[in-house]
Amino acid sequence: MGSFKGHVVPGTLFLMVGLWHMWCSVYRYVTGPKSFRVRVWNPVPGFGGRVRYLELYMVVIGAFIDLCIELVYSPHLKYFVNGILNPNHMNNFEHSGMLIMFFIYGLISLVSVKTSLLPLPDGTLCLIGATAFTSEYLLFYFHSTNHTGLEGYYHYILVLLIGLCVLTSVLGALVPSSFPVDLSNGIAIALQGLWFYQTAFTLYGPMMPDGCQLNGNDITCRSADSQIRGELLANFQLFSMVFGVFVLVALSYAFANSRFGRAHRDGLQNAADEL
Repeated sequence: MGSFKGHVVPGTLFLMVGLWHMWCSVYRYVTGPKSFRVRVWNPVPGFGGRVRYLELYMVVIGAFIDLCIELVYSPHLKYFVNGILNPNHMNNFEHSGMLIMFFIYGLISLVSVKTSLLPLPDGTLCLIGATAFTSEYLLFYFHSTNHTGLEGYYHYILVLLIGLCVLTSVLGALVPSSFPVDLSNGIAIALQGLWFYQTAFTLYGPMMPDGCQLNGNDITCRSADSQIRGELLANFQLFSMVFGVFVLVALSYAFANSRFGRAHRDGLQNAADEL
């Protein structure tokens, strides 16, 4: 069983990274469609030093903080009970394995772009990112087999969104010049973050569907009809998020094209005129 904070913390990280990726993908395409390349991370333009690598620092620091919560704070260092792993915190240990993968991905990316020790191309970094998402996918997939009812349904949708993150990350390595692939990766990550938020507010917050309630560590519904209504509500919430994200993408593209695309085209035209 999860918690409100346990879903909001990773949701915030995924949402921020996903929104940033979406905007950078649109901006890079409208300013240079012919030279566009898939990027697993995007630097902050106009800044040097650590600010330039803010996205990667967010991944590394965010994963490390969440890892400390799961592996240090929650079990209070009581890892073993009667010679075996503490059965009361197996869920925390399981989450830690996923978080370590994202921490490793962020750390390898930082070492790759900031030093000459491990100069990896973006395609390889895409595959490393896909590996981190795959570990998350497997974690929540097997979580969903243990979760039943409304809780299991919300986690099943989360598994589908994580699967999209895996797919678009792999395609980023295979089709490195595809704008739709790069943009889809940002959309999938943002939707995953939004769904973490939705799960937190629905299952552990004020948006619990009518007829269902949190009893201890379980979500129970009064009847099968109540559970079906809750699942239909989840579908509507997902569709609303998809619609909202696509509207945001369309508005971002229109703004970027009007603000930066014309200036880029004018610059190219001036350069051609000088020749």
